[in-house]
Amino acid sequence: MNIKTFILTMMLAGSGLLGVAQNVLPLSLDQCIRIALSENPTVKVDSMEIERVDYAKKETLGKLLPEVNFSAQYTRNLALQTIYIDAGAFGGGGSTTPSDDTGDDITGSTAGKASKSAGSGQGMKMGRDNSHQAGFSATVPLIVPSLWKTIKLNNNQILQTLEAARANKIALVTQVKNAYYALLLAQHTKAVIEANHATAKQHAYIYQKQYELGTASEYDVLRANVAVTNLEPSILEAENSIRQLKLQLQLLMGMDVRQDFTTTETLDQYKSLMYGRYLSTDTSLVKNTNLKSLDLQTDYLKKVVDVQKAAWYPTLTGSANYMWSAMSNGTPFKDLKFNPMSSVGLTLAFPIFTGFQRVNRIKQAEIQAREMKWQRENLERSLHVQVQSQMDNINKSIKQIESNEGGVKQAEKASDIMQKSFQIGAASFIQLRDTDDALMAARLSYYQAIYNYLVAESNLENVLGNTHYVN
Repeated sequence: MNIKTFILTMMLAGSGLLGVAQNVLPLSLDQCIRIALSENPTVKVDSMEIERVDYAKKETLGKLLPEVNFSAQYTRNLALQTIYIDAGAFGGGGSTTPSDDTGDDITGSTAGKASKSAGSGQGMKMGRDNSHQAGFSATVPLIVPSLWKTIKLNNNQILQTLEAARANKIALVTQVKNAYYALLLAQHTKAVIEANHATAKQHAYIYQKQYELGTASEYDVLRANVAVTNLEPSILEAENSIRQLKLQLQLLMGMDVRQDFTTTETLDQYKSLMYGRYLSTDTSLVKNTNLKSLDLQTDYLKKVVDVQKAAWYPTLTGSANYMWSAMSNGTPFKDLKFNPMSSVGLTLAFPIFTGFQRVNRIKQAEIQAREMKWQRENLERSLHVQVQSQMDNINKSIKQIESNEGGVKQAEKASDIMQKSFQIGAASFIQLRDTDDALMAARLSYYQAIYNYLVAESNLENVLGNTHYVN
């Protein structure tokens, strides 16, 4: 059972609505974030990338182990090699007469003939028509400094991949938060406009009845109906915004767009908690993903310099061979007699001159490492500016919330007074509508201020890299 099915089943079963609301999934912000961190394709790709880099490290480690190969070779000699032997090559001042003490007349005679033939310039054929060879060969690096340094590069690449995955998760958390807050704002906006719309419809109904009784003019009825009609596009726009924001959240969560959901929180709930969170905010850049990534890149370039310098050191490689060989004339695979042969050895290589390639590679890596120092300094300044900007936005939003909260209370009181005045005929319809519109504007500004605070707080967490959802 995946996390989405589990959340759906548990929450509906716990609320007793399993048989009633199977198509609507109630989700809190925390649940949305956890679903996104589990189901979002970007997170899954990052996990696979971490696994890939780990295999790359194992590939490099494999170069420290012996490499064993089996090979087989067949050669058909179309023309045998001819060799020439100078007179006296076998000693004895050029005499080709075999010694009586050897007891090997054939060998002596053959040598004599070969010597005479060679001396006469005719040469001697060597080898046979067919040559077969098969066997095992093994090599093992014993002292390879550049390879040891490369392994450290792989470790750094794994750390860079992990940090990149962490940065993507933090960015995803921020996107989900901002989309969820925007959805809450759209829902509150729709509710406020609908409340104003309901009041306008009530006023239109009253004027219609008064018009029928002859106590109100047709102008008053038309004006009231226009006030109702003017609010309907705003309601439609809010509904469309809610649908779009739901689709955005579903995309971030990796959720099927056919699965409807509803929010379980309101902006008012966040308003009661935000002051404590603001006072406990840590503005340190220790967890900032950009700085961490840049530090890892700097460390990587320093290790690249070490790898290039290690190319100057000698290398020692061991080798071993065990082969079988056979030679024959005529048919290739007839009368074969294989003879084994084996060998072991060491190869010591000293790099001396490569056209200044190593020197230039070292210079390039050193320059890149020095560039990182200035990039980090500039990045740190930019991040401090971003942190201060978000803190200023948070302070401004808090003040706006306090001001707008008082404005809502005053607008509600003014609306109540105007309603009573209108009922006794002491206020005109224009005054009443102005008061209702002022109340709607005050409530919208209040919720907008809470939304601005939450977005600024979310963006600040993104800059700081400080969220409890990601280690």
